[in-house]
Amino acid sequence: MAQPFKLPDLGEGIHEAEIQEVLVSVGDEVDEDQNILVVETDKAAVEVPSPYAGTVQDLRVEPGDWVSVGDVLVVFDGGETGAEAAAEPASRREEEPESREETGRKAEASSEKAARDTIQQVADGERPVPAAPSTRRLARELGVDLERVEPSGPGGRVLAEDVRAFAEERERGQAEPPPPSPLPPGEREQEEAPPLPDFGRWGPVERVPLRSVRRTIAKNMALAWSQIPHVSHHDEADITELEELRQRYKDKMEASSLTMTVFVMKAAVAALKAYPRFNASLDPKSEEIVLKRYYHIGVAVDTERGLIVPIIRDVDCKSIADLAAELEELAGRTREGEASLEELHGGTFTLTNVGILGGTDFEPMINYPQVAILGMARARWKPVVRDKEEKEIVPRYILPLVVAFDHRAVDGADAARFMRMIVEVLENPGELMLLA
Repeated sequence: MAQPFKLPDLGEGIHEAEIQEVLVSVGDEVDEDQNILVVETDKAAVEVPSPYAGTVQDLRVEPGDWVSVGDVLVVFDGGETGAEAAAEPASRREEEPESREETGRKAEASSEKAARDTIQQVADGERPVPAAPSTRRLARELGVDLERVEPSGPGGRVLAEDVRAFAEERERGQAEPPPPSPLPPGEREQEEAPPLPDFGRWGPVERVPLRSVRRTIAKNMALAWSQIPHVSHHDEADITELEELRQRYKDKMEASSLTMTVFVMKAAVAALKAYPRFNASLDPKSEEIVLKRYYHIGVAVDTERGLIVPIIRDVDCKSIADLAAELEELAGRTREGEASLEELHGGTFTLTNVGILGGTDFEPMINYPQVAILGMARARWKPVVRDKEEKEIVPRYILPLVVAFDHRAVDGADAARFMRMIVEVLENPGELMLLA
C-alpha cells in the first residue's frame, strides 16, 4: 500500500525548511534510515532519513521547494519500518501486491482526505492553506497571500493557476483590498506593506527568490526590529598594549587564531557578570526579565550564504588559548555549512566584528530574543593626547566599539557602565590575562 512520508518535526521550534537536495528517484529501493533528502533550515543543512523500507512511488518535492512540518515529501510503495517487516507473517509477504490502479486510488483518496483535514485545521487557526510546496514558492515570489486565493483543486487545494490568476487580478486592480488589522493602531504588530509598482515599466528586471539563509536573516531582522526598541552606545578602547601582546603570542600558537575577537569576547563576559541584565531575555507576557547564569556567546561569521552566528559555550570557563582554537574551528565549519543546529542555538549575547571589512562605525541589530549585541569596527592608529598637563600627542591603536541594547530591559546609564568596563579590561592586558 502507498505510504506517505511527511516532513518530521526538526526541533528547536522549526516549522519549515527548504529542500536542498533529493537523494532518491522514483523507483529506487530505499532501506530504513537511509538518507533520502537534504533540507536547509535555520541556517543549517540537515539530512533526513527514511523511516520506511520500500520503493519510491512518488516524489512530491524538488530542490528549492519550501515545505512545512507535516507536508508530504515522498510516497513509498509498500513502505514499512524494519520492525514491521520483520514481524510480518511470511504468508502476508507472499500475497499478491495491490494493482497500480488500486494503489493510486487509495493514495488519491488519502490525499483528498488530508486536504479536507487541512482546511478544517486552517479554520481552527492551526495549519496553513493546503497547497503544494511549488505553489507556495510561486505565491511568495508573486507576493500573494494564499488565504485570499480562491482554491480550485481537489479538496480545496490552491493550485498554481489560482495564484497566477489572483496576481493578474491584483495587477489590474480588481483584487479585493487587504483586510483591516483587527488590532487598534497603537497595538498593531506590523502593518502590511503596500504593493510594489511594476518595475518592468521602466526597464529590465530580475526576480531572485529569497531563500535559505537570506530568508531566515530577513525574518529574524524584521522580528528584532519590530519587537525591540534599539538604542546604542559608542566608545573607544586604546588597545595598543593589547595588540602588542597579541602579536607577541600569536606566533607561538599552533593556529593563527589569536584574533582580537577572542580578547573582546573574554572582556565582554567579565562585563556580563558585573551587569547581568545584558545577559538576559525579556518575557513581555509574564513581564519578567530572564537572567541567564551561563555565558554562551554567539560570534557572527560572514559566509557565502549570509551572516551566521554559531555559539561558543561557557566562555567564562575557558582560557583565551582554548577560545581561540575553538572559535577558529567552529567558524571554519560554519563557513562550510557543517555547523549543527545545536551549535547555532542557545546564545545569551552576540559579538560581531566588521573590522576586517573596513568602516569606522556601524549599528548592529540585536539577535532576538537576546537584549544586547556588541560590535567591533576597524581598529586604527590615531593621534591621542596622553598627558593632560603637557598635552603630549602620541600615536595609539584605537578600537571603536558599540553596544546596541533593548531599552525595555536596560537603561542608557547601565550601557555606559557596561561599555566602560569592557574598555578598561581591554586597556589593561594584565587584568585580561587574569580572566583566562
